[in-house]
Amino acid sequence: MAHTDLASVGEVRCALREFLRYRWKEEPAQVAELLLSELVTNALIHTPHGAVVTVSMAPARLRVEVRDFVSGLPLPYVPAADDGTHGRGLLLVRSLADAWGVGAHALGKVVWFELDGERA
Repeated sequence: MAHTDLASVGEVRCALREFLRYRWKEEPAQVAELLLSELVTNALIHTPHGAVVTVSMAPARLRVEVRDFVSGLPLPYVPAADDGTHGRGLLLVRSLADAWGVGAHALGKVVWFELDGERA
C-alpha cells in the first residue's frame, strides 16, 4: 500500500471479509473489519512507507497485525469534541478488541488486536 492511498483500506477490508466469510460469525467479523480499517488508516496517514497486514486464526481467536516501517510508538490521544472523527481509531480498538497492543521492531512497529469469536 502506498502512503495515503486510502483506497487500499477498502481492499484490505474486503480481503478480511472474504477470509472470514465461512469461518466466523457475522458480528465479530464486522468488528474485525472496523478495527482493521482503523489501524490501516492510521498507518497510511501517519507513516510514509505503507503497511503490511497479517491475519491469523486459532480455534476461537482472531489476531490482526498492522506493521509499518516508522519507529516510535503511537501516543495516547484523547480527541476533543470538535475533532470530528479524527483521533478515535485506537479508542475504538481499545474499546472493542479483547486484547490489543503495540510492539516495536528493529524497523518500525506492529499494532495488533485480538478478538474472541465463534466459528461459523
